[in-house]
Amino acid sequence: MAQAQKPERFVLSRLAWLGCLLLIALSLFSLLADQPVTALAALLTAGIVWTSPALPRHRLSRRWQLANQLLVLLLTIVLLSALWLGSEPLRYWLFALPLIILGLLPPRLAVPLLAIVLVAALITLATLQGDPQRHQIIAPLSLTALLGGLFFLLREYKTRQLAPLRRSDELTQAASREYLSSDLYKEIQRSEREGLDLSVIMIGLDAHLAEPYTDADIVALLPRIGRYLHSRLREFDTWYRVADLQFLIILPGIATADASKRAEQIRLGLMALLESHDLDVTVSAGVAGLNIGDDADTLRHSVASALQSAQKKGGNRVQTWSTWSHTPPAEPRGMAT
Repeated sequence: MAQAQKPERFVLSRLAWLGCLLLIALSLFSLLADQPVTALAALLTAGIVWTSPALPRHRLSRRWQLANQLLVLLLTIVLLSALWLGSEPLRYWLFALPLIILGLLPPRLAVPLLAIVLVAALITLATLQGDPQRHQIIAPLSLTALLGGLFFLLREYKTRQLAPLRRSDELTQAASREYLSSDLYKEIQRSEREGLDLSVIMIGLDAHLAEPYTDADIVALLPRIGRYLHSRLREFDTWYRVADLQFLIILPGIATADASKRAEQIRLGLMALLESHDLDVTVSAGVAGLNIGDDADTLRHSVASALQSAQKKGGNRVQTWSTWSHTPPAEPRGMAT
């Protein structure tokens, strides 16, 4: 999936860069033409494109999302103000505003904001009794809002319809967790049938032990984390993103002791990756092997309990699940079995 999306993202990013340059040029031209409001609107629109996910450098961190949403709100205020002040060059910018609002803001903000924009714009246009062009704006603006709403509904419908068909997580390219139970069941059946070992690892970033502001930076780093995990696994190993900062790895044909060593190698590699991006976040891992009587649910519970045990001890370690005790004695930081 990652390879298939590269050409699309490449074209989108180039168009975004071109759009930014054209909007900045328009802003400078408007300043020279003594149209400061138009220059401000063009500059805000360039900022919206710059902070959007269309550019490859952008960063799905919360700070950039908030910056993008703030710029959309500022552009909305500028365009409504320009309409109220009778700025003709900016009237037709209103036609794109519904698409910008619905396309970039979350639904809980987009829907009420669009309703406010439409009401404010219609009231303002209704007060311009002597303006013959007001009727040429009301109808297209209403139609644009209607088409924008239809596009929004179709996009949400498509997203919900395709969600069960996605085999991988978009950020990390890990397999979708909706398939974890069935895949793990198949691996258990195959291991029992062929007499092979089977182990699972659950990797978790100890973000709860770090500063709160690091969460957004970690989310922005998830694609790199996904590529690293993929590079450390065999072709027939499978891995899943089971939570925001947790991954489960299925290792067919590997005993628990070897899985613990591999988990420690992965843990140290992830910590080196995080440190290279100035993130002071530790990594923990839980390991569990297939035992007699285990099924997919019990094996998942065992490895999750092992990870939870490692994090309760302060994190920064690997903890192997013990069938004899749910709370094995504390081990020094690093490997624990």
